[in-house]
Amino acid sequence: MPSAILFDFNGVIIDDEPQHCEALIATLAEYGYPLDRETYYREYLGFDDRECFRFTFARGGDEVEPGRLAEAIERKNEHYSQAIGADMRLVPGAAEFVAAAADEGHRLAIVSGALRREIELVLELAGLRRHFGEIVSAEDVSACKPDPQGFNRAREALGLAPGRCVAVEDSLPGLAAARAAGLRCAMLTTSHGEDALTAGDVVWRDFVGRSPRDLPWAHG
Repeated sequence: MPSAILFDFNGVIIDDEPQHCEALIATLAEYGYPLDRETYYREYLGFDDRECFRFTFARGGDEVEPGRLAEAIERKNEHYSQAIGADMRLVPGAAEFVAAAADEGHRLAIVSGALRREIELVLELAGLRRHFGEIVSAEDVSACKPDPQGFNRAREALGLAPGRCVAVEDSLPGLAAARAAGLRCAMLTTSHGEDALTAGDVVWRDFVGRSPRDLPWAHG
């Protein structure tokens, strides 16, 4: 029977949370909002760009206007693209794991709060785009993780029941979204320490030495 692996993107395929952090810090500074790395990892990790800016503007008492959100997202994307162009690093073992999963016949999808153009850029540069049949990005959903909308959309597009799919995540909102979608979930410690991820079905440092067969498949 067919099965699928639903990968988060930032911190799962590409090790770019530091670039996202710095890009958000730089962009918010342009609007007069200070942000440090500790606060980013505590309060913003797992949010899509839209929610990051909506959350910050609303907390500061500013008007959350769609045009202003769109402008902020564009500014952050410019900072992020420059950072990725200077230093793009995949999560160790990710490329090999994805290729092995495709070779074994699993259907693969990306479910992420990142912009589609960011996902497409990295997958093309890494030579991985051909392996993914579905991409659900920030533009495709109305609510970010921990809402399960993204996982549900990807799973339904692949035509598979929750028990035939496994999620791979690195953030607590991502884990909550996977659980809400009825999915088993493997967690990577690229953004949180292992102690914070004990609710995951398995917890890995990265993909090195791992096989798709090591995932917590519900069907054995």
